[in-house]
Amino acid sequence: MSADFKPLDWSFDTNIYEVNLRQYTPEGTFEAFSKELPRLKEMGIEILWFMPITPISVTKRLGSLGSYYACSDYTNTNPEFGSVEDFRKLVQAAHQLNLKVIIDWVANHTGWDHRWTKEHPEFYRINADGNFFDANGWEDVIDLNYYNGGLRSTMIEAMRFWINECDIDGFRCDMAMLVPLDFWRQAREALDQQKKLFWLAECEEVIYHDVFDATYGWKLLHTMEALWRREIKLSGLKEVLQSYHQQFPPTAFHALFTTNHDENSHSGSEYERMGDAAEAFAVLCCMWNGIPLIYSGQELPNLKRLKFFDKDLIPWRGQYELQNFYKEMLQLRKRNKALRAGDPAVTTFFLQTNFAEDVLAFSRKCDTDEIFVIINFSGASIELRITDSLPTGKFRNIFTGEAIDMNEKYKFDMEAWDFAVFEKRG
Repeated sequence: MSADFKPLDWSFDTNIYEVNLRQYTPEGTFEAFSKELPRLKEMGIEILWFMPITPISVTKRLGSLGSYYACSDYTNTNPEFGSVEDFRKLVQAAHQLNLKVIIDWVANHTGWDHRWTKEHPEFYRINADGNFFDANGWEDVIDLNYYNGGLRSTMIEAMRFWINECDIDGFRCDMAMLVPLDFWRQAREALDQQKKLFWLAECEEVIYHDVFDATYGWKLLHTMEALWRREIKLSGLKEVLQSYHQQFPPTAFHALFTTNHDENSHSGSEYERMGDAAEAFAVLCCMWNGIPLIYSGQELPNLKRLKFFDKDLIPWRGQYELQNFYKEMLQLRKRNKALRAGDPAVTTFFLQTNFAEDVLAFSRKCDTDEIFVIINFSGASIELRITDSLPTGKFRNIFTGEAIDMNEKYKFDMEAWDFAVFEKRG
């Protein structure tokens, strides 16, 4: 990140929960979702990322309800969800629980009947025939023209609207790499003067860290899937993890995830894409150097693909089988400095084991805080030994409460796709 911008103090050990409002409750409204806030707070969630809350274009709409990402007005809400006042109340309720709220900002394109198409047609790109178009082949949206200074200033003021009206805490910027980086710099410089925000870019380009606090860990996601399919070996996964340290600035945050709205709807649930290793990979995303991103319903877990353009309720059943699974890891991140993202004071290193090709083992340390993690990707039961001299001392398994003394000879009996996270005890 550029010296011009610094991450907020609370962001180094935070986490993100993506809210698919349409599918979250039968009502699909801000008011109905607000009842979930205490449960999510208890789970350890800190940032609520709402998929776009703006009205959806009718022209060329896909499905019965359309895509969240085909906006028709940047300074209003989708009436299905409620009013701007309803959203303001939701943000206020979240803030009372010390939760942060960021909104999805779709700056590259709008829907075909966005009000700017009539008020400011010069804000759009046109093709050789003089018509609006989308360069990516997305049929329900049209591209904006960032060579137009009026668009830039108007877009920034639209972003400012949500700070002024609802006191949001940041933006998740959709397909950020399709928008010129100098626009994002312009926007952040303008808006940070009003309120310091959290900025998450949906891209994985190193240079975007000049402006953004965090980018996406797409490469890790696809590598985890390839490992599950046995297309690569564990060494390939390690190479990707190391590349995040070597190729990105030391203070860069990576949003790490096993699923999100795109992956779930278009490619399948994490259980379709990662099988029995889905929870093991979730551990990696929570414990590696990054910011864990959890999608609506993963605490169930949700096993189905959710429709993207139609109502398709998450199958809540009154039980949250993985709520404590995530809670233990998110609480550990808050109390243990070794899990701070983008902190040069944290050292992370791989541990050697007697199953070098099948077990990912690593340790993270900061001052006297330390954790180590072991994940069995072999698909079989094993008797694991760490062959390094490290770690040493007394540790506790955060999931089982088991206490171990690593100064003594110790082995780990692990089931297929098993995992363990150990925290050093003082």
